[in-house]
Amino acid sequence: MFKKIIFFLLFTQLSFGQEIKKNILKPTKIGVLFNYGTNENFMFDDPDYTYSTNTYKLQAFYKLGKWKTIDFELIVQPQIQSLQHQLLNFWYVTPDQENFEEKTIEFMKPKSMSLYGLEFGFASKLKLTNTLDLQGTISLGFMYIDTRTERLAKGFTFIENFSLGFSHQLYQKSFIYVGGNFGHVSNLNFQKPNDGYNILGLEVGYSYQL
Repeated sequence: MFKKIIFFLLFTQLSFGQEIKKNILKPTKIGVLFNYGTNENFMFDDPDYTYSTNTYKLQAFYKLGKWKTIDFELIVQPQIQSLQHQLLNFWYVTPDQENFEEKTIEFMKPKSMSLYGLEFGFASKLKLTNTLDLQGTISLGFMYIDTRTERLAKGFTFIENFSLGFSHQLYQKSFIYVGGNFGHVSNLNFQKPNDGYNILGLEVGYSYQL
């Protein structure tokens, strides 16, 4: 009898643990998002350079909890960014830098670059109507940039984003998101240079509830 009780408890624990693991790993929604951002805007518009990005994200949404009418979600976002960049200020690379003349010639040419990585967003959704939510998201990503410039070294870097927009339920399980974002790319001085990039962007996304 005692052995049967022990076996039942172990079986229950294993089954329950597996169910919890499945629930944690399974997203509540999946989606895609496109973002266009640029340095040339009313907030930044740095005259030293031009910089723009087309970002393509896959999204997996996980519920974190709820407080009153606010829902909290984790959004896991693998992504690819297609970047366009050019140095405009001929005097940006100073003579105290090694091979500054060669670097100036290299950096002033227009560049097409790519950024690859994984971003984790923490979203808060305030319900405005039965089908419309105000959504704010703060996120951090670990990235790799494939080309060096006068502002950022090639290799490992971080990306930070703050987004604000509206999520609208189109159908029972379909949602569309439209919003804007502020983004920053830098590497926390792991490498030099690390002046980084700032953008303002517009984004649109679609998600489907599983």
